[in-house]
Amino acid sequence: MPSRPSAEEARSWQAGRVPVTIEDVRRVAEQLPRSYEVLVRDRVKFRVGKIVWLAFSADETQMGFAFPKEERDVLVASEPDVFLMPRPSDLRFNWVEVRLDAIDVPRMREIVIDAWRLVVPKSVALAQGGD
Repeated sequence: MPSRPSAEEARSWQAGRVPVTIEDVRRVAEQLPRSYEVLVRDRVKFRVGKIVWLAFSADETQMGFAFPKEERDVLVASEPDVFLMPRPSDLRFNWVEVRLDAIDVPRMREIVIDAWRLVVPKSVALAQGGD
């Protein structure tokens, strides 16, 4: 009888890449100063103070994150298979969405840290250094 695949093997997908999970994001976000996790209407979100800077879709396949709205159209147009516009009610915010299965862990880390830097005081971001 063949053995059951490990969790890592079960997550593997096209071209051998493993999609990013909420646990991968948590490991990065929970280490950032002033960042904390909340559960709002059964959805995981991360805040700095009262500002939501990272949030997951109910099925945890997409992640919304703080991003300058002036640059949002260009980002989404440059990689429409990776990034999505937020829902219409969120267009007024500095926000964009990413498909977690379309990015790897290093890119997720960059997205998460850049989003966090948008919402913390500059002195806090500078103290974090070159992450």
